[in-house]
Amino acid sequence: MAQAYLTETGNGGSEPGPSGSGLRRRWDALRRQLAELRRDPGIWKRGIVTAAFALLTSGIMVFHAELPNDVGNLGSLTETFLPWLGVFVPVLLVIAVVRRSATALLAILLTAAVWVNLFGGLVSDKSDTGGNLMVAAHNVDADNPDPRGTARSVAKSGADVLALTELKAGAVPIYEEALGGTYKYHAVEGTVGVWSKYPLTSSKPVDIRLGWTRAMRTTVAGPFGELGVYVAHLPSVRVKLNAGFTANQRDNSADALGAALAAEPLKNVVLLGDLNGTMNDRSLSEVTSQMRSTQGAAGNGFGFSWPAQFPMARIDQIMVRGVKPEASWTLPRTGSDHLPVAARLTVRK
Repeated sequence: MAQAYLTETGNGGSEPGPSGSGLRRRWDALRRQLAELRRDPGIWKRGIVTAAFALLTSGIMVFHAELPNDVGNLGSLTETFLPWLGVFVPVLLVIAVVRRSATALLAILLTAAVWVNLFGGLVSDKSDTGGNLMVAAHNVDADNPDPRGTARSVAKSGADVLALTELKAGAVPIYEEALGGTYKYHAVEGTVGVWSKYPLTSSKPVDIRLGWTRAMRTTVAGPFGELGVYVAHLPSVRVKLNAGFTANQRDNSADALGAALAAEPLKNVVLLGDLNGTMNDRSLSEVTSQMRSTQGAAGNGFGFSWPAQFPMARIDQIMVRGVKPEASWTLPRTGSDHLPVAARLTVRK
């Protein structure tokens, strides 16, 4: 039996089998490589540019709030796509390894640690199984080629309260007909609307300083008591080579929406809709400072919702006050250029 673990050598003796020899050879090779690196005088001198770029990336993530918005809203533009700075980490890591640069490697490890500290919590699944109300929001796209199919798709989600934005006047009857069998109650103000399985009262437009209606408020009366529901579609932003991130109209509307939310008398409040900005965007602080993101509190992953073909940012939001988020996620793609978003909540009287 012992011969099964021996191999013949040229002098008639025996030595450990191939597995032991292979492990020892790999260990010896690693030791030689480490020894070569220690003797390499350029290991700390090479990769300075790579290290500087990694440290710059770390600095932007840590001090993004200090980036000025005076020129092209640079700060808001950066904050919209802030999590994507993490894609530089593996790229820079490969460069550091190829360059055999210890300086760059340490800088990249710092950048990775900063990203994990800021966004690592969003990657994990924080959802729970509780909840007594499911809500959903969807920018249905005014140019949606299949409004009926879109309506049926979001209705299948099982949401008790559904908020739609970018409703085209001519398409409203289609949504009313397609959703009527699932939702007994609904209210539409301008280009936004609410469909609900529970009665709606006190529905009215909310002035967000646009000159036309893109926001509304209603009260949902359910077994959980009264819930104030806001639906908003803030103005779009544009990235222009000659003007940067043009968002002044959106920012003014966000301030007006924040004032309306601050004046809301009900304790339990939900905000649904397309805010054309992320939770990191400082220009939405009048809203985000007093509301809690369901995705941040109980989501699974980043929950990016736009563009639907390759989501890169979560600009469609579900936010709450006085209500406990239990789970938050995106729904399957429809005929819109946005993904629908949904959340399960616990609402108490």
